[in-house]
Amino acid sequence: MGSIPTLPRLLGLAGLLPQIACVAVLYAGPAEWRDPAQAVAFAYAALILSFLGGTWWGIAATAPAAERRHTLGWVWIAAVTPSLVALACFLPWVLGWQWPEPSLVMLGGALLVSLGVDARLGALAPRWWMALRVPLSVGLGLATAAAALA
Repeated sequence: MGSIPTLPRLLGLAGLLPQIACVAVLYAGPAEWRDPAQAVAFAYAALILSFLGGTWWGIAATAPAAERRHTLGWVWIAAVTPSLVALACFLPWVLGWQWPEPSLVMLGGALLVSLGVDARLGALAPRWWMALRVPLSVGLGLATAAAALA
């Protein structure tokens, strides 16, 4: 992670703290904190997944005009997918189905799969992009899965 500028590195790593705190509460906290911790873990994972889509949208929007017109259709589609996945994960709660464990598993998996989009961005993203994205997506994806299994 040494090639990553200091501020994105520190802020990115700090972004793992809310999920780590939720997992700690789920495994070692009082029983009455369990439901709120699961809800916060779900909300945070869904927010960050949607945020990733926004970053991809921004990267596509700042690409050279020729690339935007001819080769980036897949990025625009990928950019809206995380918000739709997050919404789909929210529906079981709204509809009274089993929640939150399956939704947390799906969000954790989506965070891990997001690395595929990050990798395909190639030269459009900063040189240090994957060095930042891998530990953050793996960390948050696994923490979200750990919240589901608690």
